[in-house]
Amino acid sequence: MADERQHDEPPQPGHQPSGTSWKTEAERAAVVEWAIQQAMRQGAFDDLPGAGKPLPDLGTHHDPDWWIRRKIQTEKLEGLGPAALTLRVEDRQLHDTLDAFRREAEAREHLEDFNRRVVEARRQLNGGPPVVTPLRDIEAEIAAWRERQAAPQSQPAVERDEPAKRRRWFRR
Repeated sequence: MADERQHDEPPQPGHQPSGTSWKTEAERAAVVEWAIQQAMRQGAFDDLPGAGKPLPDLGTHHDPDWWIRRKIQTEKLEGLGPAALTLRVEDRQLHDTLDAFRREAEAREHLEDFNRRVVEARRQLNGGPPVVTPLRDIEAEIAAWRERQAAPQSQPAVERDEPAKRRRWFRR
């Protein structure tokens, strides 16, 4: 009977209602440990996502903005976060963005806007990560854009001999 009571009740003498402070740090630690053990017995920690897997990015350099980077990456958010991070992502994808334009004037306008935003981000003193995104040489980028536009498509459209199988909305 005493053994059952030990598992079902907190280990301190007299149960204090919530909102009151414990007399000693040891009492508080005992209550917390008891609550954890009780939750473990009830299975509250079973089948948690990531259980048994190593922590991601453990042992890499310290990045104070790790949480915002991970949130942007996992949620695939665009245009959110510090300007330094959004400009880095946009810089990596700039060729694909430029290739979507059909007129040179549109590509040139986008490059001018990109360079203007890089300069503005460098001038801001809001804190956050430093802006290390380089300015783009507009004439060199336009020349590369022209070459990519003029290059023949390397993968011609393949004609199908047989029609594609119809996908069912419900698979068994």
